Amino acid sequence: MSLIQIQNVVKTYSPDKPNSFTALHGVSLNVEAGEFVTIMGVSGSGKSTLMNIIGCLDQLTLGSYRFDGELISEKSSADLVKIRRHKIGFVFQNFNLLPRYSALANVELPLIYQGIHAHERHQRARQVLEQVGLGNKTMSKPAMLSGGEQQRVAIARALITKPSIILADEPTGNLDSASGSQIMNILQTLNNQGVTIIVVTHDPNVAAQTKRTVHIIDGKIE
Repeated sequence: MSLIQIQNVVKTYSPDKPNSFTALHGVSLNVEAGEFVTIMGVSGSGKSTLMNIIGCLDQLTLGSYRFDGELISEKSSADLVKIRRHKIGFVFQNFNLLPRYSALANVELPLIYQGIHAHERHQRARQVLEQVGLGNKTMSKPAMLSGGEQQRVAIARALITKPSIILADEPTGNLDSASGSQIMNILQTLNNQGVTIIVVTHDPNVAAQTKRTVHIIDGKIE
């Protein structure tokens, strides 16, 4: 069974108002467990809207979406929060780290929401920071880290819940080419270890480093 099954999805914002806007027009997409997929398109193409629907951050207007066998449209808001907390890891272009917290504390945050005991949180956070090559930066705050290191902290935070999938939205967008290559190498390594990854990008160099590219243009899969 596919991890992600999207069929004929339409997303319209403010559908009952004169200024309504349709961002997705009958999109269908399947992603198997263990895939490394790019969703590629220019700004305004609908790729971020599609990512938000995949990540259970936004609801579709028409069509159907099954994640890990579950029909998402039937889920309550509380159910969607649980899915995001336990099954989806997010990596954002702007890192979204808390500036007053150390790398270790930032990585631990998802486990706090899961109610995991402090000792286990510390242990697991150290393990994933080691996994992304930051075992010596556990107590560093974001301002003490380079952009590439901050993104590695964000990847570690996404990994700590052992999610079914990692969704990375322009993960190299704010990085120089060397740091961007390092981030893509880490994502490739994780995928080789069995982690399912979807990357949203407008950069063909990023897309070339994944195993499958889906092009979206004007809200439609090409």
